[in-house]
Amino acid sequence: MSDDAPPNATPLDPSAVYDRVGGLEAFEQLVDAFYGRVEQDEVLRPQYPDDLEPGKRHLALFLAQYWGGGDLYSSERGHPRLRMRHAPFDVTPEAALRWATHMSAAIRELRFPSDVEALLLGYVARATPTLVNRLPDDVTELPSR
Repeated sequence: MSDDAPPNATPLDPSAVYDRVGGLEAFEQLVDAFYGRVEQDEVLRPQYPDDLEPGKRHLALFLAQYWGGGDLYSSERGHPRLRMRHAPFDVTPEAALRWATHMSAAIRELRFPSDVEALLLGYVARATPTLVNRLPDDVTELPSR
């Protein structure tokens, strides 16, 4: 990928990530690396359709749009509505953790500049818990505050 940011550089604006990493191709590579891991995961793989290509495209477009690539995803699919789009799937805490682990490993594999990597990993850490929509069967009641 690109060179690391110079020391004492201004923090990278998240909307500049798309250009910094080389555009849509970088996000396609990231998604390929991620899906390569999902294909081997016994918990996640069954939740994906047989044909992974449409999902790969959607994820690459979403990430590219989120990181400054314009309305790549929205022009094709509408508003992302991540919780709604993931509602049909059992996103348990374990599944979410596996997703985050695979995405984090894919981000590191691509060896993005350190400032880009930090932004991407931070996003994974913030976004992953918001998609959990099913607790394990042995959790029948959440503790009250």
